[in-house]
Amino acid sequence: MSGFQSLSAHATLADRLYSAMQAVHWRNTGVLIILLIGAIFMLLPFLWMFSASMRPAAEAYQLPPSFFPKRINLESYRELLNSPVPFLRMYWNSLVVASVTTVVVIFTSAMAAFAFSRLRMPGSNTLFVVLLAGLMVPPAMLIIPLFFGIAWAGLHNTLWAIIVPGLANPLAILMMRSFMQSQSRAYEEAAFIDGASYWTIFWRISLPQMGPPIAALAIIVFTTSWNNFLLPLVFARSPEVMTLPIGMIAISNVTMGVELSVLMSAVTLALLPLTIVFIVAQRFIVESIASTGIKG
Repeated sequence: MSGFQSLSAHATLADRLYSAMQAVHWRNTGVLIILLIGAIFMLLPFLWMFSASMRPAAEAYQLPPSFFPKRINLESYRELLNSPVPFLRMYWNSLVVASVTTVVVIFTSAMAAFAFSRLRMPGSNTLFVVLLAGLMVPPAMLIIPLFFGIAWAGLHNTLWAIIVPGLANPLAILMMRSFMQSQSRAYEEAAFIDGASYWTIFWRISLPQMGPPIAALAIIVFTTSWNNFLLPLVFARSPEVMTLPIGMIAISNVTMGVELSVLMSAVTLALLPLTIVFIVAQRFIVESIASTGIKG
């Protein structure tokens, strides 16, 4: 009899939990609907951009405008690739610049953050404050000294002239240091007692725990480097070295701004790597946070 009562009590508790979950679900329905409407409005410009890239030029300017093309036409992509502007070369240059900058900034900022948060050095706090002072300097003020430095190093009109200035990133070091200071030092101290070196502690203990900030930093650095306009404008003189932000202006000048479908094709292809990086990094952030919560 007691077993039957126990089963009844569990069933009653399960019914209450189910009712509570249903109440919470219906309570959040209004919020979900509002978020869904907002997401649709945010996606509409991108959907129109993709739609405009797949329609003829005459249809792109018709009135009243239509959201969906009457027929799918890939002629704008063909015109883009066959234009006098070396679009694929600029696309590759942007991929190289953004990828190299992202990888180097993540690795060096992680090492610098480990040094500032774990090592006790004389004047480390002062050095960190001086490093953060670079965040208050507008990038436009650094163009002239950067120009002379790049010219002195013989890197003018090369991809390195665009990559090297982006490798010094105080914001990345600040993000990594803030996350590392919030981490527990128990494993690191145990490894240090067992005779592990600082490099071993950084590479095998600290770095594997920095998944969320690395993913977030990858999105920020890759997007910033991909959209960088000022440095390629100053240091890139030949089309073989130019990146996509400069290429967009060149394409607009070649088409005289009237080939809307060609411009939308270029913008659509330019957004593709950013979308991929954001999706991959966002998933990594969620998985890292979830696994951290389970382990804790």
